[in-house]
Amino acid sequence: MGLRERLRSRHRNLFNGDTCSFFYNPEKWQPEDFTLKDGQGRHGRVRLPVGGPFQAKAILRYVELLAESGIDTFVINANASRAWYPSRKIPSILDGYRRGDREFFRGHASSAGAVKPEEVEDFLDRFEAFFGLYQDLIDAGVDWLAETAKACRASGITPWVSVRMNDFHGWANPAGSFFNHPLLAQPEMRLKRSAYSPTMRNPLYREGLNFERAEVRAALFAQIGEVVEEYDFEGLELDWLRNPMCCEPDATPETIAMMTTWLRQVRALVDAQARRTGRPYPFGLRIPGRLETLRSIGLDVEALCREGVVDWVGVSGFWCTAWEMPHDDLRRRLGNEAVIYGGLEAGANVMPTRSANGAVVQQVRRITSSREMLRANAAGKLALGADALEWFNFYTTDQAHIPGLVSDYAALRDLHRIDGLRGQPKHYVLSRAANVLTHIPFEVPPQLPLALPAAAYHAFRLPMCAEPADAPLEVVVQVILRASETIGALPVSLNASWPRLALERTDQLLSPCGSLTHHVADHIALNVRFPISLVREGWNEIVVENGGPDLLTLIGLEVGVLPRRTET
Repeated sequence: MGLRERLRSRHRNLFNGDTCSFFYNPEKWQPEDFTLKDGQGRHGRVRLPVGGPFQAKAILRYVELLAESGIDTFVINANASRAWYPSRKIPSILDGYRRGDREFFRGHASSAGAVKPEEVEDFLDRFEAFFGLYQDLIDAGVDWLAETAKACRASGITPWVSVRMNDFHGWANPAGSFFNHPLLAQPEMRLKRSAYSPTMRNPLYREGLNFERAEVRAALFAQIGEVVEEYDFEGLELDWLRNPMCCEPDATPETIAMMTTWLRQVRALVDAQARRTGRPYPFGLRIPGRLETLRSIGLDVEALCREGVVDWVGVSGFWCTAWEMPHDDLRRRLGNEAVIYGGLEAGANVMPTRSANGAVVQQVRRITSSREMLRANAAGKLALGADALEWFNFYTTDQAHIPGLVSDYAALRDLHRIDGLRGQPKHYVLSRAANVLTHIPFEVPPQLPLALPAAAYHAFRLPMCAEPADAPLEVVVQVILRASETIGALPVSLNASWPRLALERTDQLLSPCGSLTHHVADHIALNVRFPISLVREGWNEIVVENGGPDLLTLIGLEVGVLPRRTET
């Protein structure tokens, strides 16, 4: 069996865990020792886990849960800008820290959005408690990264490692944030032209490391070499999505060739490790979906795949999942040799929703609390030709401690099998534009929001999987509008069907997402129903027509494959 055939058969349900996955919720993974309490910290204003010490058994339990949930490959992230494990070769996140030294963290406060004095103090409370968990393991002589691989072996999961290539969490204070690699303190090592628009949010966030500098390439190669050669992993992901920065745009052919040569050296590194261990060591990239834009910063993904430098790519949006990712076009461009993992993020889109009583309001629904949205997200990607799935930020729902929102790990089982998804309820969502939680211009441009003048109509595309004709299901298209606008006739058609006008006005979501069940007061939704037989495998077209006299603003468009309503 060749390496890529092995990927398609044995590594189909990938779970990507960041450096904090085990540490976000010690009260869940080590409940006998930790309790989550309000009013903690020196100023009594924050919610913190109380107890300890944090132990390696929490890591084992977390990985056991992944195994029980049908995950076959755990891709653990080893770094942000610095190594987050106790490295012996490169700068680590807690180098120079002593327990109780709150000043160690202060330089990162502005990057975390803490500006006012009370905000900074609360930030210090949170970080002192959070990094105390890492310090617990360091004091006990435990390397959590090594424990992750060990836990995977014990649970029958394949351990892979992910290296972030240009994480810039410490963007607001390059020289003063403890998050940052020492090279970021040197202006000559940072990019200068990645922020191109005067309206771009946080332009400093784009001033990551410049891979045109030999010092930067050497530093990242040392990071990669350590986790590949000194840890018990058997797969490598280079994460170019957090953040998508490499070389200055527009990269010259010489710069692109330089980066291709550098990545060939990484390939040689993993091949050498495969020879030493006698196990395959697949090598892949986590990337956004705009291949041309990646090439403009020096990463020729098409050439890397066709040459065989990389075995696979995981394609995703940033934080909010990319519902309209064109996996069919990516397959055409990358060839059949490259394995394509559909990347699924925690966020549905940036559109506020609320609980029934309004006590919980969220700008982003976390789909890890919705089996209907998880199924739909997976189905759309697989229907367009993604070979398998890679989950990212799944754990952040629990991290946020939002009432009624919990990560549903059991829902992960078999979501990579498209035939098992057919005939089950689903909730598809179109992406929305936002100046947060997105990496412009690297992501697939969203179709919403949209101003629709009177007598105008617009077609939206959405990938879905076909459903059994005899399934007791129907399609419900929901158009979300501004409640303040005058809504006249609004014909809707699905896949060139005759437009329907039987609109049902509602403030409810098509399906709950944990405690989130309704639209906010500023929005109103209109539902129109279609037979399940109209759904196609792959791209589906929804056309919305403004039959009224006034301009309408389409806030959202969502599609439910839901149990057929019984007429009374």
